[in-house]
Amino acid sequence: MSVLKWTYEVDGTDFTRAGEASSNLKKKLRALGIPAEVIRKVSIALYEGEINMVIHADGGVITIEMSPDRIDMILADHGKGIPDIEQAMQAGWSTAADEVRSLGFGAGMGLPNMKKNSDEMRIESTVGVGTTVYMTVYINGGPKKADA
Repeated sequence: MSVLKWTYEVDGTDFTRAGEASSNLKKKLRALGIPAEVIRKVSIALYEGEINMVIHADGGVITIEMSPDRIDMILADHGKGIPDIEQAMQAGWSTAADEVRSLGFGAGMGLPNMKKNSDEMRIESTVGVGTTVYMTVYINGGPKKADA
């Protein structure tokens, strides 16, 4: 299989469409015969990222690249950025507005759930410029580790 690539625009003004990219990708991965556990991890991580893009960044662009051994997800926005990534990674910590919380979002579990459901995750953020999250889920258990 060659590298497959998909791009999704996330509309940051429409909560009803949040999750479309993860749902669409889930269908594509099923059709490709990707293992159910891998699909579950990718779907959860990507959904949480999409919701964060709507809540905190007025949307952005998601790029997915799938090779025979891994699925890479890049979520890039031009939002306000994350001033303290370490703090933002703490379960329950959130800057979501009250109106977002009243819709059932913004509980501060997005980034922790993204990390939990990806095999690798890295965040680059500049205040006033935006945030890019890089996540990888390995399809067949990941790279082989050398014996110690």
